[in-house]
Amino acid sequence: MSQQEAELKQQRIQISHAEMIERISRAVPEDGLLEAFPGVVLGRFSRPTERVYSVFKPSFCIIAQGSKQVLLGEEAFRYDPGHYLISTVVLPVVSNVIEATEEQPYLGFQLNLDATVVAAVMMESGVETKKSDASVKAMNVSPTNSDLLDAALKLIRLLDTPDEIEFLAPLIIREIIYRLLRGEQGARLSHLLTSEGDTRRISKAVTQLRENLDQPLKIENMARDLGMSVSGFHYHFKSVTAMSPVQFQKQIRLQEARRIMLGEDLDVASASSRVGYEDPSYFSREYKKLFGAPPQRDIAMLRSRLQA
Repeated sequence: MSQQEAELKQQRIQISHAEMIERISRAVPEDGLLEAFPGVVLGRFSRPTERVYSVFKPSFCIIAQGSKQVLLGEEAFRYDPGHYLISTVVLPVVSNVIEATEEQPYLGFQLNLDATVVAAVMMESGVETKKSDASVKAMNVSPTNSDLLDAALKLIRLLDTPDEIEFLAPLIIREIIYRLLRGEQGARLSHLLTSEGDTRRISKAVTQLRENLDQPLKIENMARDLGMSVSGFHYHFKSVTAMSPVQFQKQIRLQEARRIMLGEDLDVASASSRVGYEDPSYFSREYKKLFGAPPQRDIAMLRSRLQA
């Protein structure tokens, strides 16, 4: 690529970012999240945020302005207007906006990735992606290119023509997935959606853990059912999720307990039992380690913030 071509591409990115900033600012005039249409979420925050514990769906995320950090286990992924983040497995994460001001608020875009649509685009486009290692991690950050940015911008523009969303949005989402497959994350995306390989087995294990929160974790049985050795299962699970199976189960259990205590007004004993803890005292200690406060105090603080 010549210097002139590189400069033109950079100018194109700058123009697209400027338009994206203007459109997201208009769509989300106050701090918070907006589901623009199914599977597409826009966000705005005028100051750095506290850490948020959540279960992150398979997603493609870009930032128009500001920056954000996502913690997966002990690994930190930071992204900004020059980089996008992709996640291809449901994962418990801790995230926060780290760069935002009143004058230049954080402005973000998230597209949930539907495995069925990704598989269809892979087959219909004939895109050949590079083979990746079986232990490829389910989350990473890559530089944003002008074509990918433009495709995301097309989706945001549909907010001005809501009558076109039903027909055009699926086409633009397919374009975004196509460009992801053609980019640095293509191998990651395709590898995690194929029907073979150790990473696919780990994806199945993640689903089983999420659907059976209250059940004891039996590593030997799970490894055997997946056709893996115990040591191989441990290795590949941590490679994909950045956590051991025990750490993963603990995080999703505690996050679910927090959600139901806040949303269903359950007491500590009931919530801990619902997610598989037999000893409420042990549950409370583990809860405090993760969230920084005992369950009752933490829930009280969360409710006071919501009511403020």
